Amino acid sequence: MKPVCLVLGAGAGIGGTVAAKFASEGYHSYLCRRSDQEGLDKLIKGIEDAGGSASGSLLNAIEEDVLEKLISKVESDVGPIEVLVYNLGAQTGMKLLSQTTHKEFEWGWRMASFGLFRVAKVLCPIMAERGKGTFLVTSATAAMRGNATQHSHAAAMGARRMLCQSLNAEFASKGIHIAHIVVDGAVDAPDTLGKMLGPEMYQQLRETKGMEHDGLLLPKEIAETYFHLAQQHRSAWTHEIDLRAFSDLAWWNHASTLAILED
Repeated sequence: MKPVCLVLGAGAGIGGTVAAKFASEGYHSYLCRRSDQEGLDKLIKGIEDAGGSASGSLLNAIEEDVLEKLISKVESDVGPIEVLVYNLGAQTGMKLLSQTTHKEFEWGWRMASFGLFRVAKVLCPIMAERGKGTFLVTSATAAMRGNATQHSHAAAMGARRMLCQSLNAEFASKGIHIAHIVVDGAVDAPDTLGKMLGPEMYQQLRETKGMEHDGLLLPKEIAETYFHLAQQHRSAWTHEIDLRAFSDLAWWNHASTLAILED
């Protein structure tokens, strides 16, 4: 029975590409996403056509007991979950405080923090009993720095980061590696950036900054880091890492910060 890499948030960008990487290395990748059965089937078929093993299902992570039942199903029907990739986004858009509704703010928290908590509540004891396991938690610049249009997202991702630290404090000594991965920049992903910008603007951005320019974070290269993290020896675990394209400034040196320092 192959070890399982469970990917929550398996779109055509980071999630699907990470799933393909783990499948190519001998894991069975189980892909989950909220919608688009056709897109999910395409990702699974791509993995299988390349010689990998994969399956998956659609789910709404906010619904009660859905995540808990999923973990139980995968453990009993597919195999032991050795790697959990928590890649669920929590972006509600660029909105000022007056434009951010109570529902949107709560949704961000449910996706970014409460969902991870629910997964950990079920999966950490299972992994601890086996003495090993890895959580790879995709995060964002918003986990490190808030701004005027990110009330929901920054609060939600900041909570995700602190939850990762708390989980590490309790479970690292029990063999569970939790890595908080800050994706500090735009990812060349049609299911996220593409949908946010629209097809024309997305293609224009790829032609000016992406593709051969390497100015957008490339999912295939991100996947290499995810796999590396899952293979690290416990004597030198990475607990937090930030990824960005060579051409971008780090989150702590973004343009507005530099302008303030120059004044």
